[in-house]
Amino acid sequence: MTRVKIEQVIDHLSSGMRKALADAVAQVIPGKDFDDRELFRAFRRAVGRKCSAWERVPSHYVKVD
Repeated sequence: MTRVKIEQVIDHLSSGMRKALADAVAQVIPGKDFDDRELFRAFRRAVGRKCSAWERVPSHYVKVD
């Protein structure tokens, strides 16, 4: 198993993840207006509360360049 700092991974991928999260919410709750940046900040805070700082993932999910 490999460990990753999940919040830093989310931060690193933030622009793509923010857009994907906004698209998913818009699909599930159509017609509702929301601030995608505020939604992402709330998501990131929730991840910080619900996940460990270092999360274990199977090594085959990680490729080191």
